[in-house]
Amino acid sequence: MPPPDCRRLTCQRRNPIMTDKNLRALYGLKYNPFLPNLPTDALWVAPEAETFAHRVQTMISQGGFAMITGDPGQGKSKTLQWIAQRLSKMPDITVGVMERPQSHLADFYRELGELFGVGLTPLNRYGSFTALRAKWKAHCLSTLARPILLIDEAQEVSSVCLTELRLLQSVCFDSDSLLFTILCGDGRLPDRFRTPELLPLGSRIRARLHMAPLSPEQLQEYLSFALEQAGHPQLMTPELIQTLAAHSLNNLRVLNHTAAEMLAAAAERNLPRLDESLYLELFSPAPSKPRRNKAS
Repeated sequence: MPPPDCRRLTCQRRNPIMTDKNLRALYGLKYNPFLPNLPTDALWVAPEAETFAHRVQTMISQGGFAMITGDPGQGKSKTLQWIAQRLSKMPDITVGVMERPQSHLADFYRELGELFGVGLTPLNRYGSFTALRAKWKAHCLSTLARPILLIDEAQEVSSVCLTELRLLQSVCFDSDSLLFTILCGDGRLPDRFRTPELLPLGSRIRARLHMAPLSPEQLQEYLSFALEQAGHPQLMTPELIQTLAAHSLNNLRVLNHTAAEMLAAAAERNLPRLDESLYLELFSPAPSKPRRNKAS
């Protein structure tokens, strides 16, 4: 009998760890279509998001606010990522993406300064206020377009920072705006804009996109698109695509998590294709054992 270390090495050689790279090579995938780090060009976009993006592009020369909302897992952040790439391809457009929405006001100013290339002293609030506005005014005059600020997880932004942002970008007695801001967040965000302190900002949101739960037909369309973009449209059987779409609670994130788990399990078993039998094996509830009656 080989020593324990040798046995362990032998097992590792027989059952190598299935890395994402190995998984992609096994199925001929350009990338794992069910993980969050998808190429932006490969993102599936709902029809209402296309309409919203067109509306956003017409507002760049005017400034103001737009908002994307929806329940967790409906694709809000991916839609914002897709819009960011689309806007960045337009000439003379400056796009800043806020990465720490939960900041207090001083850090909020500091991040705005870094995003738009303005050296700010957060302790000098008035100086920071005027420096940012001067930068944005110069951009508006030279490009005839507004700088763009994108804030994901915007429900985490404090009311103080949201109010400061509204005042920052408003000029000429609120007849003009120096910035175009897209706020993206869950269902708490529109509720906050109904409160007295944030109602002035809520009334200024000119374009809104609500990411509603997807129908099974839309989820099937998404799966077919994702597999084709990843380079293996036949990876799943049509029956499995229908089953996944019907049992994902109308939620894109749930669908991707389930499909990713199935893909990993199929790779471990070296299966050529994902089908319903694998789904049933992984996700069917275990039969409950009958209770034994106690002897009297």
